[in-house]
Amino acid sequence: MGTRLSMASCAPGRAPLGFPTLPLSNGLHIPVLGLGTSHQGGYSHDAVVYALQKCGIRHIDTAKRYGCESLLQKAIKESDVKREDLWITTKLWHSDYGYGNTKQACLESCKRLGVQYIDLYLVHWPDAQVPGKSNREVRAETWRAMEDLYEKGICRSIGVSNFLINHLEQLKEDCKITPHVNQVEYHPFQRPQELVDYCRSRNIVFEGYCPLAKGEALTHPNIIKLAKKYGKTPAQICIRWSIQNGIVTIPKSTKIERIRENCEAPLTMTDLRSAQWNGKEAKIALSQQYIYSVLGFLILVSEKKI
Repeated sequence: MGTRLSMASCAPGRAPLGFPTLPLSNGLHIPVLGLGTSHQGGYSHDAVVYALQKCGIRHIDTAKRYGCESLLQKAIKESDVKREDLWITTKLWHSDYGYGNTKQACLESCKRLGVQYIDLYLVHWPDAQVPGKSNREVRAETWRAMEDLYEKGICRSIGVSNFLINHLEQLKEDCKITPHVNQVEYHPFQRPQELVDYCRSRNIVFEGYCPLAKGEALTHPNIIKLAKKYGKTPAQICIRWSIQNGIVTIPKSTKIERIRENCEAPLTMTDLRSAQWNGKEAKIALSQQYIYSVLGFLILVSEKKI
């Protein structure tokens, strides 16, 4: 697959939390499973607290656009999870693009979240919509501010979201630091393998949102068939498929039972051959290990055939 899961901690030097992670090019490790949030009813205080306290989730993904950064501050405080054990991702909205605006927006996000630093700060979209300037010009100006935030330690890592290969190539030409992460929609019906391969060839971790295809994957007959075969739910099959393909995966839910279900998804399965998603073959690597989330802790169990 080109990527390898490790059991390292989010914070180098601390005792491992037991969560599989993927290494970034700067040496940090990002948890492969996170909890996504969104706007328009996509946030629940109780669900976030439950995910942190009962499911062992340590990776939270949000954005200024979602309007819940300040709400997350309250949930994190209530959870009693230490800041250094969390991986917090938020995003810069296009209305704040530009050098000075980007820096100010980042500090404001920190204030709303109640943190001194952000683990991963993402440029939310490649389109800038700034009158009188090209998208490329604004992206380059914005990214230089991101680089400054990274060099000052306000952002421990920086990345982009929804960027295509041409956008990443332009950044490479215009700026110094290669994005650590590219977050893009990824699920069985949308697998941009050329973009995934490009990112991996340049040490950019690929992160996938909407792993359940906004619910559409849950009723696909092939996914239902696999779920029955393994005694899992369709959501667990999709999440496992994404993670086993080496993708940092951030399902979102406001329902406690769904969050628990997502966190209990096995991260690898044995004897799972190539599956057909809408007529497209999805290659899935075989493994002889299972990673389960049990009562909030991921336990690595080797399968032994007697």
